[in-house]
Amino acid sequence: MPEGTILIADDDSTIRTVLNQALSRAGYDVRTTGTAAGLWRWVAAGEGGLVITDVVLPDENGFDLLPRIKRLRPDLPVVVMSAQNTILTAITATERGAFDYLPKPFDLKELTAIVQRALASPQRKVEPVSVSEDRLPLIGRSAAMQDIYRVIARLTQTDLTVMIMGESGTGKELVARALHDYGKRKNGSFVAVNMAAIPKELVESELFGHERGAFTGATNRGVGRFEQADGGTLFLDEIGDMPLEAQTRLLRVLQQGEYTSVGGRTPIKTDVRIIAATNRDLRLLIQQGLFREDLYYRLNVVPLRVPPLRERSEDILDLVHHFLHKAEEEGLPAKRLDQDAIDLLRRHRWSGNVRELENLIRRLAVLHSGDVIPAAAIAAELKEPERTIAPEEGEEAASLGAAVERHLARLFTAPDDVLPPAGLYDRVLREIERPLLLICLGATRGNQIRAAQLLGLNRNTLRKKIRDHGLDVIRGLRRE
Repeated sequence: MPEGTILIADDDSTIRTVLNQALSRAGYDVRTTGTAAGLWRWVAAGEGGLVITDVVLPDENGFDLLPRIKRLRPDLPVVVMSAQNTILTAITATERGAFDYLPKPFDLKELTAIVQRALASPQRKVEPVSVSEDRLPLIGRSAAMQDIYRVIARLTQTDLTVMIMGESGTGKELVARALHDYGKRKNGSFVAVNMAAIPKELVESELFGHERGAFTGATNRGVGRFEQADGGTLFLDEIGDMPLEAQTRLLRVLQQGEYTSVGGRTPIKTDVRIIAATNRDLRLLIQQGLFREDLYYRLNVVPLRVPPLRERSEDILDLVHHFLHKAEEEGLPAKRLDQDAIDLLRRHRWSGNVRELENLIRRLAVLHSGDVIPAAAIAAELKEPERTIAPEEGEEAASLGAAVERHLARLFTAPDDVLPPAGLYDRVLREIERPLLLICLGATRGNQIRAAQLLGLNRNTLRKKIRDHGLDVIRGLRRE
């Protein structure tokens, strides 16, 4: 049997046929079986260069067979297939020694690519990790979530720095906790820090600690989050809100593995895995001078995007069941949703993502009196509230966009379809930009650094705009 022969085990004859045809067309020799016993006979005889096996086989679980295969033939790559598409499946496949995990239904091109990598890659020894079935940290069987599960599974044996990106409410901290709980540092502490919730002047003390007398009010030595997380994981949420001074100190930690406390002189060694998260575009912040580019590349070793709920609407049913079950565990009455209600939830845009969905389900579990929640109850909760802002001088209240639209419409009301003079785009932008600059500079009492931060602009960009508009700005006083 050639070195590249592929051994396939699956109790579904249709899947065996499809895989046989696809891999044969790709030039591989293929043998298929519907049982674990048949697969084991081939492996024990030294046959095959790659195994593709389902988890659920009629005579033995694939996860029980996998360690035996790896003990007998440690260099034989094994790809695990499963329709049980949870993070638990992906993690278990990795800790049992699988080369990769492939959720069903799968794409044949992706399968072929995995086969090519497996046959070309040297096999490494995998340190086992314990996996608990008590409560899964992440919910969802969509293709987008499967990609996340597979990345987490591959990272369980590493300490690589991870950058988690995603909108607010998508579950970035849950992903970070999964990386910790299933990784090498699961016995260490998981310390989470929300950079947006800490006053800028306290960020360095919060992260690195401080010595007694380092600043007014520092009557005792303060323990920082790096010290608390030593041997474990430090999760830096909303990293885009970290002040530049603290960014410089964080970069030193990542480069040299040590830091000094505020007011301290002795470097402190640290053994911490960093996981960062953001809902902001860090590349844009770099362009604006608000985030260090060298720090970005230090943090962005493994980028991981958590999709918004609107991109994984097929997960809504699983999420609803999960949240209803949680509500029931908390003592609330058991509830379920009818099919129309589920369809309505799947069509909703979910600007608040999973957090918005969870709040909705908990609210309905409390307020709805029936055992079955209908679509009408969902629609009533999702209805946009009416505006309560009083109109100005008899004019209908509106957003800034609507107000601008009304103003622009007046420019096109001239008789005989006469259009406004050329250059309209620049004129409109200047009209909007000038009062915006004036208001921001007034609010910061002429402090251009604070005004630039407020506007999200680079300081030099703000200075240029001040000159372009002919504004005369004095610190503590604004003069036009």
